[in-house]
Amino acid sequence: MKYALLLYSDESKNPDYTTAEGAAEMEKWFLFSQELVEAGSMMAGEALSEVETATTIRVRDGKTITADGPFAETKESLGGFYIIDVENLDGAIEWALKIPNVGYGSVEIRPVMEFSDAP
Repeated sequence: MKYALLLYSDESKNPDYTTAEGAAEMEKWFLFSQELVEAGSMMAGEALSEVETATTIRVRDGKTITADGPFAETKESLGGFYIIDVENLDGAIEWALKIPNVGYGSVEIRPVMEFSDAP
């Protein structure tokens, strides 16, 4: 099964990746990603730019509304994701527990919907 591991954290508490501490944190992410690849479970993954760079659009009553920023005001914001392929939810949880930000953020696990190619 495919699962999305959605990575949330308070951006104000993220390390400065230009410092030695930040570089050490980034190394944890590289090692985690490499472990996923070596296990054959990595489907995709990306880090996202800061929440203030987001644009949200909605269509209401036929009109497009564009707003700077995320959909909702929240302390924790979506910072990145992994798409993994594992046997079941227990496998997804095992991987989520290894994600470097699980100690200071949160990881939401969501099954990826699969649609048949047939109409």
